[in-house]
Amino acid sequence: MANNVWEVLKSPVVTEKSLVLKETSIEADSGQVLTFRVDVKADKDQIRKAVEEIFNVKVASVRTISYEGKVKRRGRTEGRRPSWKKAYVTLKKGEATVDYAEAI
Repeated sequence: MANNVWEVLKSPVVTEKSLVLKETSIEADSGQVLTFRVDVKADKDQIRKAVEEIFNVKVASVRTISYEGKVKRRGRTEGRRPSWKKAYVTLKKGEATVDYAEAI
């Protein structure tokens, strides 16, 4: 288990899907949705506390997805990428919008 908030949140996920989700959630007048790569052992409560402490916002909900590492081959040698976990964090309605670069 990660005991430090900076160990829980690894990095923001900046993909086309996550940026579209972030922008549409702002336009829909609902809570902003942020996407993070998190520690595999972190639970939803730890993720909630880490986001609230780092960004000074209130979190409405946390959804997590665990990804299995892909099997990769190079010639006859077979290896495996590490497994990882992604979290969708929805902020409470009315919270200030969060910009990843400014917050860190």
